[in-house]
Amino acid sequence: MAHNHAHSPNDSHGHPHPDLKGRKLLLSILLNIGITVAQAIGGVISGSLSLLSDALHNFSDVLSLVVSYIADRYSKKDASVTKTFGYKRAEIIAAFVNSATLIIVAVYLIYEAILRFMDPHTIESGLVIWLAILGIIFNGFSVLLLFKDSKSNMNMRSAYLHLLTDMAASVAVLIGGLLMKYYEWFWVDSLLTVLIALYLLIMGYDLLKSSFKVLMLFTPDDLNLEVINKAVCKIPEIKNMHHIHIWQLNEQETHLEAHVEFHEDITLTQFDAALTKVEEMLYHDFGINHVTIQPEHQKDDPKDIIVQD
Repeated sequence: MAHNHAHSPNDSHGHPHPDLKGRKLLLSILLNIGITVAQAIGGVISGSLSLLSDALHNFSDVLSLVVSYIADRYSKKDASVTKTFGYKRAEIIAAFVNSATLIIVAVYLIYEAILRFMDPHTIESGLVIWLAILGIIFNGFSVLLLFKDSKSNMNMRSAYLHLLTDMAASVAVLIGGLLMKYYEWFWVDSLLTVLIALYLLIMGYDLLKSSFKVLMLFTPDDLNLEVINKAVCKIPEIKNMHHIHIWQLNEQETHLEAHVEFHEDITLTQFDAALTKVEEMLYHDFGINHVTIQPEHQKDDPKDIIVQD
């Protein structure tokens, strides 16, 4: 069985600032602790459920950012004889946990909003407005910090989404505070809480689904096994490829393992040459950078693309 690796130019080993993500997360944690404390106190004083819900959301963000920070640190640990992949899945687990907390918080906010809608309270709107502005500024800065890394890393994207929804929630709270101040529409507080929660549900479910697929070793959505199989079988030496598995270890590593039957009883040197062709084609055409091949010749085994182990 042969196992080859191809590393992309964006491989984290070549990143010039390996701890930059961690520093950005740490700064975002400190900012969110400050927002959470201020909004929780302000929510109690003003009586605003939307402000309290925003504080609760910010608190969940502090926890999620801590999880993301720990995962980022662990993902850099080296592999060992007992952990042959190291902690490369830590960031995927963090993304799964963070997206699940988004959904839980959203359901709780909807429940609280319904109760408050049935029994609306007078709210000190001036305090709500100023604390909402504070939340927009702090969360906006955190969003800018994580924006670039969120494009290429699921863990950072989960943290970024928490902060982005926080900023959106603060904008909604600000609008609600203005409406309550000038029109005394106190029911807007409950309505905005529900809207914030629905947005959290949508964003959280999408990330939960993506991270779940990686953890379950599902084939990435953008890869088609039949197309890949046909492409490999166009290599002259290869008769067929079967018993295929494709999965992601994390967002940087996509693995393929398969049985490959050759037309001739080739030498090991000839196999290495054919393997290089397979590896280069899979990497350049499909982004698969870890290839494990079991060579065969006239072996009596199932030749289906997918074989139930």
